[in-house]
Amino acid sequence: MNHEAPMWKDAFGIEWLDFNLSNVLMMFVASLIVFILGVAATKNMQRYPTGFQNFMEWLIDFIKGIIGSNMDWRTGKLFLPLGLTLFTYIFVSNMLGVVTNGVVGHELWWKSPTADPGITMTLATLVVVLSHYYGVKLRGGKEYSKTFVKPLPFLLPFKIIEEFSNTLTLGLRLYGNIYAGEILLTLLVGLAASGIGGFIGATLPMIAWMGFSTFIGFIQAFIFVMLTMVYMSHKVSEDH
Repeated sequence: MNHEAPMWKDAFGIEWLDFNLSNVLMMFVASLIVFILGVAATKNMQRYPTGFQNFMEWLIDFIKGIIGSNMDWRTGKLFLPLGLTLFTYIFVSNMLGVVTNGVVGHELWWKSPTADPGITMTLATLVVVLSHYYGVKLRGGKEYSKTFVKPLPFLLPFKIIEEFSNTLTLGLRLYGNIYAGEILLTLLVGLAASGIGGFIGATLPMIAWMGFSTFIGFIQAFIFVMLTMVYMSHKVSEDH
């Protein structure tokens, strides 16, 4: 349980710049898997899809449903690539730690990247920044700035606080759920490695928890994308 993160201290000779090499590795692995999935889904495309292409088209329809439930599709279609990328990246990231944890010495190298608050908060910050960007792009800077003082100007401080709270809740919700799942899996693995009795006692709970963690990973990816589209809708739709 007392595993350390492999750190690159003072990277490039800059005193304040440190890198968690495990996070760098796992983000690269998750991105590579998502890229491979995208290439595989678009290779040899058919008019009447079967197999993996059929699954990916179902996933696209699923994301379209999330977007359509929050905003008009004429506006929402702009965010389909964003929603699809976020969902697949977060779900794959969530699953990486369910499959296994990799420890070298006392350093934890292989885990879910979304089990680190730095990564989930970065994703959340990206979403909030993008929501402001598209709000200005689609509505114009002057019209968009008015949304912070409507319906009453004194609400401006509360709306600014809301932006920070949205970022925190979006990032920490994902982190907390995935990190808690990995902690329990680590405990079960430790029990299984303690001896034959521990192995027998931990096998069924571990299988059950891995199945439940897969479900949680899917739900958390869904919630993240859903809230992303809610925030986008609030910024780009005239009726909010």
